[in-house]
Amino acid sequence: MNSYISIAFMLIDLFFSWFGLILVALIILPQTIKITREYERGVIFKLGRFAGIRGPGLFLLIPIIENMTKIDLRVITLDVPAQVVITKDNIPVTVDAVLYFKVSDPGKAIIEVENYILATSQNSQTSLRGVVGSSTLDELLAEREKINQKLHEIIDKATDPWGIKVTAVEVKHVEIPENMQRAIAKQAEAERMKRAKIILAEGEYLAAQKLKEAGDILKAAPITLRYLETLTEVAKEKNATILFPIEMLGMLKKLQKGE
Repeated sequence: MNSYISIAFMLIDLFFSWFGLILVALIILPQTIKITREYERGVIFKLGRFAGIRGPGLFLLIPIIENMTKIDLRVITLDVPAQVVITKDNIPVTVDAVLYFKVSDPGKAIIEVENYILATSQNSQTSLRGVVGSSTLDELLAEREKINQKLHEIIDKATDPWGIKVTAVEVKHVEIPENMQRAIAKQAEAERMKRAKIILAEGEYLAAQKLKEAGDILKAAPITLRYLETLTEVAKEKNATILFPIEMLGMLKKLQKGE
């Protein structure tokens, strides 16, 4: 009887010993076996010190001694909140932008800055205010590509020590006060009228040159040819009353005398 009891206790001890080993293995294995996707990298720290970059794929960590922080290497799209800025020519505008960036050095992104997404966002807002504030409204509206390029260079230079690569920056929307919109519309209208008058004057100048040449050939004053041209246009309209200028009557008398 005692032998059976001893065997039972031995089996129980063996069961609990194997159960303990399995339990320990289940606790340790998740901390040992790590898998990162193709677009991820693992930043490894050994006893608090940077130990390198691992991944993608399957790799092992020493439990307790090593730990890992995952970093996503895909391009991140970040909306830059609207900023109210006074332009170089003292016009208040509201501008927003979109920023595209990715982590180029996972080690620096973890070690050099606490939160690289927040830091990049704050830097982009400050840079947007600075670039818009140093530009005129005309530059902001007409030279958008130049503004984007300048923003790209400034933000990329500031975030490079953090292991961040800025791929593109684009100003999305520029909101102008309503009274300034009316002023711009009036300016555009005046500019179009100016161009129309210049084109009309150039046309009159060219026509006058041709009339002068025609007058030399026909032995007639250029103004007389213009009168005849005008009368031809008026005669096309029905129920039109034609008034002959005094100069035309004088010309007809000269022609009669010549005959």
